[in-house]
Amino acid sequence: MKLSTLKPAEGSLKNNGKRKGRGQGSGKGGTSTKGHKGAQSRSGYSQKFGFEGGQMPLQRRVPKFGFKNINRIVFLGINLDAIQKLVEKTKLSTIDSEALINNGLAHKKDKIKILGRGELKAKVDIKVHAFSATAKAAIESKGGTATTI
Repeated sequence: MKLSTLKPAEGSLKNNGKRKGRGQGSGKGGTSTKGHKGAQSRSGYSQKFGFEGGQMPLQRRVPKFGFKNINRIVFLGINLDAIQKLVEKTKLSTIDSEALINNGLAHKKDKIKILGRGELKAKVDIKVHAFSATAKAAIESKGGTATTI
């Protein structure tokens, strides 16, 4: 293989042969195929995203619906199977938000809610912000306590 024989891959380069703005004799001179005047003929022109030529854009034609509740409280859900793994790993009998943060299950500012997926085998006292009904029942059936802070 020689450097003088290297070629781009077949089909990787496009050569449409239109050299615009190179004089009247080329057939693509004058306005350089951009038509006469107007924003689209100017240099630096870029169309706004969603612009439809002055027609009312789709995102403004379609009606708005729904709302965002600014008073919504967002909880970080932690399931019972994750609590069981934590108990097996650390041998804790009481779990609070600080223990969950230290073990990487939650962040400092999270509000934590215990959810009922999985099975809890150990007796554990848990102190967090909220519990689902199934999680609370599962914790108390094993002799533990579910305390809301």
